[in-house]
Amino acid sequence: MPAGHANATFLRNCWYVAAWDYELIDGKLLARTILDEPVLLYKGESGRVVALENRCCHRGAPLSMGRIEGDDVRCMYHGLKYNAAGRCIQIPGQQAIPPKLGVRSYPVVERDRLVWIWMGDAAAADPAAIVDFPYLRDPAWRGVPDYLHYDANYLLIVDNLSDFAHLAFVHAKTLGGSEEYAYDTRPAAIERLERGFRVTRWHMNAPPPPFHRRVVRNDNRVDRWNVGHMQVPGIFFLESGFAPQGAGAEKGNLEGAKQYRNCQFLTPETAGTTHFFWNYLHNFEIDNPTIALSLRNSLVEGFLEDKAIIEAQQKVLDADPSFRLMAIAADAPLSHFRWTLTKLIAAEQKAAALPAAANTAAS
Repeated sequence: MPAGHANATFLRNCWYVAAWDYELIDGKLLARTILDEPVLLYKGESGRVVALENRCCHRGAPLSMGRIEGDDVRCMYHGLKYNAAGRCIQIPGQQAIPPKLGVRSYPVVERDRLVWIWMGDAAAADPAAIVDFPYLRDPAWRGVPDYLHYDANYLLIVDNLSDFAHLAFVHAKTLGGSEEYAYDTRPAAIERLERGFRVTRWHMNAPPPPFHRRVVRNDNRVDRWNVGHMQVPGIFFLESGFAPQGAGAEKGNLEGAKQYRNCQFLTPETAGTTHFFWNYLHNFEIDNPTIALSLRNSLVEGFLEDKAIIEAQQKVLDADPSFRLMAIAADAPLSHFRWTLTKLIAAEQKAAALPAAANTAAS
């Protein structure tokens, strides 16, 4: 398995999360690099989200240093004004506007507080292909959306999320609870899917981890489960729960169980940096805001533990590009994911090369 910046070439014809809705409030002009491309995100007066190339076509000034006018944006270097489609519609002191003046516009969809962006062929952007996580809009669930930035390739984060065994060591005192999780549990099921995988893992008669004890105020032993679903290009959903020990949760009896739903969206910034969007939701005492805040704080604590080791891992891999990672049995899901992603990227590149080859032959 390649190490380092294993995926300097990205899958482009798919939906990535570009922002949470709260990042675009109050007329915010948000500059965000996505897949090595400078992007400007903002909401115009109509409330519509706009995504444009963050680079004025005149002198390359960042449009994020500009000014929103209606649904348009004006570059505050020489005053060129662009509409939501990226077309230049006004040049101060110049009547005629050459049709070629403009910047790239990206398809965007706002859904369930997430802003999704399509970085590939705009004609292929189908909103129906956006992966759905219904708990974000279900009134029976509560959570606090958040964002982290990683100085690491996003596939290293995918690897981290693919194997729950790391909970026992990286998060022994936070999300995992103890090292016994790694020794006493095995995946109950591993499903290799067309665009990812699903892994189910149980930990029976276990002590509750610290993050759960903080919100339930109970030290009784539990039967614990995690069902992780990873999807291309880097979307992770986690269903987890804690039931009273011996209550029969593994047979479907969830009486007295406390459940969580976790969504995480990884968007490459560059080959060596990543945008990380997430929310951790719960379905009990949803009118008590301290629970959502406690869970958010616990997850930040845990993610910072991940972040420290993953960023250190990236530095080690960068120092020796010839190093190759060795697989163990627990790596089966992440190996399948990387194989699936590599296959999709190769197919996308092959399809893109066909028109170019035809044009070359015709000329």
